[in-house]
Amino acid sequence: MTDSTHTSPPRFMSWWKVLLPVLIGLAVVGWLFWRDARAHDLGDVWREISFTPRVLACVALAWVFMLGRDFGLSWRFRALTDRALSWKKAIRVNMLCEFTSCITPSAVGGSSLGMVFLNREGIELGRATTLMLTTLFLDELFFVVSCPIVVLLTPAGELFTSGSGAFQTGLQYTFWTVYALITAWTALLLCGIIIWPRGIHALITRLFRLRLLRRWRHRASELADNMVSTSASLRAKPFLFWLETFGGTALSWTSRYLVVNALFLAFVPSAIAEQWLILARQLVVWVVLMVSPTPGGAGLSEWLFTEFYGSLIPSAAMALLMAVFWRIISYYVYLVIGALLVPRWLRDAFGRKEKISS
Repeated sequence: MTDSTHTSPPRFMSWWKVLLPVLIGLAVVGWLFWRDARAHDLGDVWREISFTPRVLACVALAWVFMLGRDFGLSWRFRALTDRALSWKKAIRVNMLCEFTSCITPSAVGGSSLGMVFLNREGIELGRATTLMLTTLFLDELFFVVSCPIVVLLTPAGELFTSGSGAFQTGLQYTFWTVYALITAWTALLLCGIIIWPRGIHALITRLFRLRLLRRWRHRASELADNMVSTSASLRAKPFLFWLETFGGTALSWTSRYLVVNALFLAFVPSAIAEQWLILARQLVVWVVLMVSPTPGGAGLSEWLFTEFYGSLIPSAAMALLMAVFWRIISYYVYLVIGALLVPRWLRDAFGRKEKISS
């Protein structure tokens, strides 16, 4: 007898989706190398890097911070599922979500398949949908809370002061525009899943009946339904639940930012007094990357790093080499892990389901 609820494997493991962000990133890095080679000898810059115990320790620290990021998100999955997920399963779900984020445009987001990953790890699909909507709310809430704090604590005129005047203006405009959109979206999620779920459901349903928005009515209706079901689950949660899940969120994002701080300690020790500014600019970088049209921000990330941190690094060539290190640690490693993990996960998860339902 066949299980009517059985679904086919998600079609995200196409090799071109893995290769595309790699090719985009390599193309941009190649262009940056070609551009900077006219003014700097990259070979000389590389030879100037002495891999002393201090440098190696700081590079190792950067990897530790990325492990802290993964620990925070895995911890959050465990907390959200009331420990229904083991550490092994929580880490696997986190890696799968990160992989799909790497191969989809940042503006689209790759965590939408998280509900599928959770479901295949034993979480009921409706609850899995609720959990992923909650993770989305927590991530957006972190940005809404942390951005004003960072701006207030950073000396006026230093946060966006890097690159040409046009770059500074464009970056600042993009940052505040994206932040405004994040704030509005977070307010909608807050009202939809905590404060006024039925009212937001009715508002979204009526709004997407308009002719201009009618083509997205089905997706909007699903979102509204998910908000109502999520609200029923979350309203009964104690304060400690929110403290723990938001703590995991803050740990994961802060650890991700600190990767760049560790790289500066390794390759630009003279910038030790600028550690707060380096951290603050990472927040700006990740907010801007939320609207990247390329998979995982490939290409845009490398260029943005060299431009935005250029004023703190002795040479453009050194900035480019640091950008490559940063992307290897925070991005390309997840592509490799995902490419190795996904085929086996698909075989185990869906093969096991087929045996049960047959």
